[in-house]
Amino acid sequence: MTRKGLMVISVAFIILALASCASKPEEALLKRYFNALQLRDVTTLSTMALEPVELEVASWQIISITPERVEPATLPELNKKELDFKKKVEDHIGPTMDAKDALDAAQSELEAARTAGARAAAKKKVEEAQAKYDYEYNLHKELQKNYNEAKAAAAKEEELTLFSLGMTQLANVRDLTGTVHSKEVDVKITDRNGEAKNYRFYLRRYELKDEATHMNYRGRWVIVKVETIS
Repeated sequence: MTRKGLMVISVAFIILALASCASKPEEALLKRYFNALQLRDVTTLSTMALEPVELEVASWQIISITPERVEPATLPELNKKELDFKKKVEDHIGPTMDAKDALDAAQSELEAARTAGARAAAKKKVEEAQAKYDYEYNLHKELQKNYNEAKAAAAKEEELTLFSLGMTQLANVRDLTGTVHSKEVDVKITDRNGEAKNYRFYLRRYELKDEATHMNYRGRWVIVKVETIS
């Protein structure tokens, strides 16, 4: 075989090897994770799993891997939703306080009424004011609930994003656009007593971009959740 032919074959083998490694990031991640578990290396575990799970592992085997899903990054939209609900809560403070003031005034008028006719009229005002206040108060509670949920969802997604990027903070992280890659890996884990259980590892990775500066942020595969499946 010619020297040129050998070079072509060598390059082909290198490409195949690299493709094989690149196509199995979950295996490399789990191998490091279980090695850290056996060594009780909490520091290393915390860099790979958002919430490391203590497991007794004598051996492990990947059972199945879902196809990789690629979806648009949701943090910018979640951040917008949080800000929208925050504004609605702030804007509704005034109407709620006005309704409370109207109720207090109606109750004071009822207390000051001296005749049956005046008391009847004042009582009707109190009932109407109470109904109005109850409506505004319950609406405000619902808006506050929606805001709290939106705030928590955005904070959680920001935490996952930063974790994949290997950062603790990034000023404009909520403005980054791009894609979220995810997959689930089912693993059979056998402990030292020979007992086996199956676990599902949820993996995620972020590929983001700052549209203003055109800077790219390529995240790493991380474990975002582990659950027992059997």
